Amino acid sequence: MKKQTLVPVLGVALLAAAALPMIAGNASMTDTAIIIAIYALIALSVGITYGMTGLLSVAQASLAAVGAYATAILTGRYDWSPWLTAPLAILLPAAFAYPFARVVTRLSPLALAIATLMFGYAFDIAVREGGDLTGGYIGISGIPPVPGFESPLAFYGLAWTIVVVCVAVYAVIAASHVGAALRTIRNDALRAAADGVDVAHLCSVSMALGGALAGAAGWLYAHHLSYLGPESLSPALSLSALLMAVVGGVRSVVGPIVGALLLTLVYKFIPGQEVVGIFYGGALVICLLVAPEGLMGFMGRLWRRMDSVGAPDVAASAGAEKSARPVAVAGDSR
Repeated sequence: MKKQTLVPVLGVALLAAAALPMIAGNASMTDTAIIIAIYALIALSVGITYGMTGLLSVAQASLAAVGAYATAILTGRYDWSPWLTAPLAILLPAAFAYPFARVVTRLSPLALAIATLMFGYAFDIAVREGGDLTGGYIGISGIPPVPGFESPLAFYGLAWTIVVVCVAVYAVIAASHVGAALRTIRNDALRAAADGVDVAHLCSVSMALGGALAGAAGWLYAHHLSYLGPESLSPALSLSALLMAVVGGVRSVVGPIVGALLLTLVYKFIPGQEVVGIFYGGALVICLLVAPEGLMGFMGRLWRRMDSVGAPDVAASAGAEKSARPVAVAGDSR
């Protein structure tokens, strides 16, 4: 595995391992750490669709809800094992996202964002009017836990293991020729098409990959809380996930995770929930003004600037050392 692929994977794994002693024995902190993992997966799906491909999708939480309701209905209504519903919860949002993307990715960025947001609200209405199947406005309760991971700490390990695996997959794709093609589409779709890239297909694949990550988040959400309702994974969460990715660094592999970590912790400790919207809006404005590439992009730019400042000093000292050496003169017998 290449260094650029290995570093983010090890970083996330070490972060999850380092947090374990701090949350052990604290049920509230363990629950928060699991929620951060779930939100990190949704933010990562934003990173794939928007950060790497340039598709401004505002339906990631709704795609997570598709996976969540699939596992909630099958395990809560028909007694399926959560392990059997996991592939379905991942593949169903991806299978929907691909043909949906074939239609909407032809639109302008603003129209694409509106179309995906409208899908989120349409799915929300379908859930509320789903009757006994979806539980309607009441929701579905009694969703069973994942066998073998009933304790909070065990589920924490499962959730962050899935995050690490998804980061590894994301990093491998980003470092591959597929990732290069997706970035070309993001920068100039016409140039990508001229280079022989199947733009419509790759955009749809990107949306499907984002849907798969969101579906994994929905599966974890349903079996962690044992309840799923219309407000659980609402369209508003899609906007929060977009903000998490942008604040952390939407073009960085670990940026969405950093954003999910920071904003979830801030949301938890804000004294008045009525100011959450003001804080999120202020955070977005500050980020766009100070660090338009997000925190990870800002840190990378700062590191490169410090490195470039040190480079001339090294070159100057090397030049001074070279000029201080005695020059051999022809015929000098010394």
